[in-house]
Amino acid sequence: MNTQQYKEYIELQVLESLAENKTQTTIAQELTMAIGKVNYIANALIGKGFIKAGNFVNAKNKKKYKYLLTEKGLDEKITITKKFIKIKKAEYEKMQKELEKYESSKRNNII
Repeated sequence: MNTQQYKEYIELQVLESLAENKTQTTIAQELTMAIGKVNYIANALIGKGFIKAGNFVNAKNKKKYKYLLTEKGLDEKITITKKFIKIKKAEYEKMQKELEKYESSKRNNII
């Protein structure tokens, strides 16, 4: 996975987590990254128009936000997910070929 693909994967993980209405602290813990990085990515996703953020009007804690996935965000989520599946399929196929090669060489050495 190259740098761009990794960046898209991280954005996808944060996008999915925010859409599930998880807090940035929870997301940071689950993805083992700094809260500041999650905040940076969330703001970038807002800037791209992929999510909207709003605080709860009646909430006691005004710092808590609810993130809503936009139509543009859903389209991006689908696109990134398709790319990621394609990458993982290629990795799987490569590993499957290596496994078959190892099994074949093992059979040839035993017989």
